[in-house]
Amino acid sequence: MAVISLSQDYFSFFGIPRQLSLDLTDLQSRFYALSREFHPDRYARSSAAEQQYALDATALLNDGYRVLRDPLKRAEYLLSQEGFDIGEQRSKDVPPELLEEVFELNMLLEETPDRAELEQARGKFQQMQSDTDTELEQLFGQYDSSGDRNVLQNIRGVLNRRRYIQNLVRDVEKALA
Repeated sequence: MAVISLSQDYFSFFGIPRQLSLDLTDLQSRFYALSREFHPDRYARSSAAEQQYALDATALLNDGYRVLRDPLKRAEYLLSQEGFDIGEQRSKDVPPELLEEVFELNMLLEETPDRAELEQARGKFQQMQSDTDTELEQLFGQYDSSGDRNVLQNIRGVLNRRRYIQNLVRDVEKALA
């Protein structure tokens, strides 16, 4: 059994660069290769310690793959690894540029909204979410090429804004349901 440290970060575990833009096909190939290497069935006749190691490695593998394949989770993970607080958003932390949208949506939802207004609001928020995703992609490239912590700070702010936009989309879809 190839012994690797199970305390290492996901990037190291998968043997990939610590960056935000990843080749998802390569990540998937590495996932399958590591899955075969650490599959618990391969260690059925091994010592209890080796069996436990295989189980721990498989858990780390699955958690790492779940995080690294999702660009938003990957960004949050890298931010946390770099010491940035990515805690839950609080209502007092609403990004200033979204205050008007939050207020308008709350007013719309308090009234008896008509479906057309809700559909229009959903389209607006989905477009905002798409624009935010494009901005994140650009910031990921900037960070990967520079390693600049200031870019990570910008990414953190955009991720916070995106979470709020995602909540707005969720609230509108809930009202439409």
